[in-house]
Amino acid sequence: MNTSPIRLALGGATALALTLTPALAGAAPDRPGEPRYSEGAAGAGDPYFPLAGNGGIDVLHYDLDLTYQLPEPEPAPLEGQLDGVATIELRATQDLDRFNLDLRGLTATEVLVDGRAMSFDQVENELRISPRPKLQTGDEVTVEITYGGTTTRPTDIEGALYGWVTTRDGAMVVSEPDGSATWFPVSDHPTDKASYAYEITVPEGSVAVANGLLEGSETADGWTTWTWDAPDPMAAYLATATVGDFELNSYVAANGTPIIDAVDPALPPANSASLALTSDMLVFFEEAFGPYPFNSYGAIVDDDSVGYALETQTRSFFSRNAREGTVAHELAHQWMGDHVSPGRWADIWLNEGWASYASWMWSEEQGRDTTQQSFDEVMAIPADDDFWSVVVADPGPLCLFCGPIYDRGAATLHALRVEIGDDAFFELAQTWVAEFGGGTATTADFMALAKEVSGQELDAFFQVWLYEPVKPTTW
Repeated sequence: MNTSPIRLALGGATALALTLTPALAGAAPDRPGEPRYSEGAAGAGDPYFPLAGNGGIDVLHYDLDLTYQLPEPEPAPLEGQLDGVATIELRATQDLDRFNLDLRGLTATEVLVDGRAMSFDQVENELRISPRPKLQTGDEVTVEITYGGTTTRPTDIEGALYGWVTTRDGAMVVSEPDGSATWFPVSDHPTDKASYAYEITVPEGSVAVANGLLEGSETADGWTTWTWDAPDPMAAYLATATVGDFELNSYVAANGTPIIDAVDPALPPANSASLALTSDMLVFFEEAFGPYPFNSYGAIVDDDSVGYALETQTRSFFSRNAREGTVAHELAHQWMGDHVSPGRWADIWLNEGWASYASWMWSEEQGRDTTQQSFDEVMAIPADDDFWSVVVADPGPLCLFCGPIYDRGAATLHALRVEIGDDAFFELAQTWVAEFGGGTATTADFMALAKEVSGQELDAFFQVWLYEPVKPTTW
């Protein structure tokens, strides 16, 4: 994500978080070897967002069939109507008599498991499903959920717009960190990646843009259905189904990646001009990080605004203006944050630090500030500035998008590059992507790999840069 000044102003904030312990399944003490059924946990166990994700299940695939009615013209309320059928393939990771999916602000009306109607209820953020027969560890089932409701403009823990954000001409759909539950039933944590397919039906004249490749569109009776396929593993917060007035531009980049850009024609051409650099950026970042990991790329540039950009997987989102540095930042996220996602939200510096450092690298490649000059600018911030008070590797849920996560995160990587040398640094970058791509990783994983690749003892280095809330002076 490339964040807004509103988010950056929260640099010193912290919050108390709760941790949920997942329910455990074991053999009945009087019947060894037989299943002992229990309820899957309501969350994945992330201390920052205890109810995000779900225990006891591993989602493999989402097929989302959505129908969206746009808001009426002003002065009608800014509300849309979303109706959906989510067909979800999942595997039980424990013996289950009930499991949850995250769903917020919409109402489920029917739940089928392998084609049979099941008992369910909804409480707060959770859709609770009671499968019969019960599920044993390893069972794979298809869960079909019919749901819908009025869409509004939800906000995240910081008060920033996210999730299915209703606009007068459609919807901006950007869900970091846990906003996907506002538009479909989901296991809404990065540790539960899945593939996606979409059929999005909107009023004729509107365009629906999702992740992956466009398979086609079909219009009948005043409605158009847009079909998209995203087969690469994806964290839920990176899914999008943005609707609006867009012109689509398709081409093939120099590295062979299909590109699909969706730009609101109401915007001046200058606002999306930097997208023309995408092909060159792909070649440049492949040299640094390894082969581009997904089946396609592109951008969405919308005339409406949530106040930030987001690296929605394969189709980065930009509010009103796709500036060159932000275009580089969001593209670099496809490797660092999307392909390798954070194991916990506390690890978000690995997303934002790498993407920010990549934009420094691109600046140097273009003959502007070098990475060393960008590093020096960060280090020029006075030691008594609140910037240095954030613990980068554990910023708290209210500081996920604070300035230090981006700039001190990038400075950490530059300092590491100087410490271990270019050869080891770029070997680390490519090994990181190759080893953890398609899944998640933590700060501890990164530190261990850096020590392994470099052959150096780096505990003191990482302690100073990632865990101490003071300006580094020696390391």
